[in-house]
Amino acid sequence: MGLRWKLYQSGSDGSDGPGGSDGSSGSVKRIGLGCSKSSINVFQGQTAPLPSGIPTYTATVENICVTGCTISNIHLSCGWFSSARSINPRVFRRLSYNDCLVNDGQPLGPGQTITFQYANTFSYPLAVSSITCI
Repeated sequence: MGLRWKLYQSGSDGSDGPGGSDGSSGSVKRIGLGCSKSSINVFQGQTAPLPSGIPTYTATVENICVTGCTISNIHLSCGWFSSARSINPRVFRRLSYNDCLVNDGQPLGPGQTITFQYANTFSYPLAVSSITCI
């Protein structure tokens, strides 16, 4: 039985503009109305451990934009993310400290999801840090 929780980053004033509460720039590049960082939800849940006993987690990144917007260049704050299980780098990869890229930067259409599994002794807090609305 996996635990699921919703994580997303918004500005300290509740907006999706500059100034994420984690000290990041909280950037979003808007083109259409209704598209914002809150249009992306990140869910994580613990799954069966590796044979070696290392815990595994399944993470899902979902475009929930209600106006039908497509979103690309989805970046998550992710600390020093690493995994004992291989992850396809086109699906999810760490670019630098606290900057992970989803779907190789490619668009995620309305209702689409990207899912990956990782293995580590603890789960990483993953939160949307920036997106591009297209």
